[in-house]
Amino acid sequence: MPLTSTFVRANINMHAVREVSLTINATHLFIYFIPEAPEEAARLGVTEYAPAYFAFRSAPMGAVPWQVTLAAFYSFSPRSVRAMAGVWDSATPEHWQAARFAAVDRAFRRVDVHLTADQIAEARSLIDPVVASADYAGKTMAAANVSVPLPSDPLVALWQQITVVREWRGDAHFTVLAANDLGPCDCNVLQTATGHFPEAIARATRLWNDEEVAAATARLVARGWLNADGTTTDAGISARERIEMETDEHCAALWTPIGDANVRRLTSLVMPIHDAFTAAGTYPFRVEMGDTQSADPEAAT
Repeated sequence: MPLTSTFVRANINMHAVREVSLTINATHLFIYFIPEAPEEAARLGVTEYAPAYFAFRSAPMGAVPWQVTLAAFYSFSPRSVRAMAGVWDSATPEHWQAARFAAVDRAFRRVDVHLTADQIAEARSLIDPVVASADYAGKTMAAANVSVPLPSDPLVALWQQITVVREWRGDAHFTVLAANDLGPCDCNVLQTATGHFPEAIARATRLWNDEEVAAATARLVARGWLNADGTTTDAGISARERIEMETDEHCAALWTPIGDANVRRLTSLVMPIHDAFTAAGTYPFRVEMGDTQSADPEAAT
């Protein structure tokens, strides 16, 4: 039974929910590609991308073992997340979080994000009620991030509120994936097959091996979602969109407190963040605004 059948649709336009999800995702994304992040990680004694990535993103949860991060991140293989073993010996989670904020602050200044103080304040007036009224039951990463004290810089603080909402949708998405019996490797294979996540990035970051990918592909072929050659069927494309729609349904109540017009206003207010990083050549690919999870290192499907 589809997960959405267990939820009452909130009184909000679903197109607005999808639009704000796209924008929140796009305005959060730069953190995984800016040079300032590995520079800050190096100051903490970690020079490899993978352990730094997991430390930065896991820091709000505290000094958790890698197995907890694996559970919270869903779509990564155990061998990829094991890379973070020892990161809390290099620096505490609090230092990692501070380093992440420092990287964001430096990057904002480098690309010159064009948001005035009034625009930042207005965006906060819209996103803060969303964060404050959200239901965090089962939302591990969102709950961890909402517990992080906001930094003093107004734009970085706005970005942290964006991160809370970004992780909230990610947590909801993983719930939908599990409800649809789409496991961690399977969702990566479907995502790359539909062309919404570059396979090279998926292989390099998730580290599922050939045998695991082949087994996942066979499961998706058996479901009629992939052809034998690994290309998507019409049913597979429809299944992926249904999963996105179910995630939107799950997220509708998140945005109800501010309503359709304010959701769209928030979208327009924060979009210059994405525009500035795109103009600066931050991404090694085009970030498609028509795809909620496009090219996102955290994306599953």
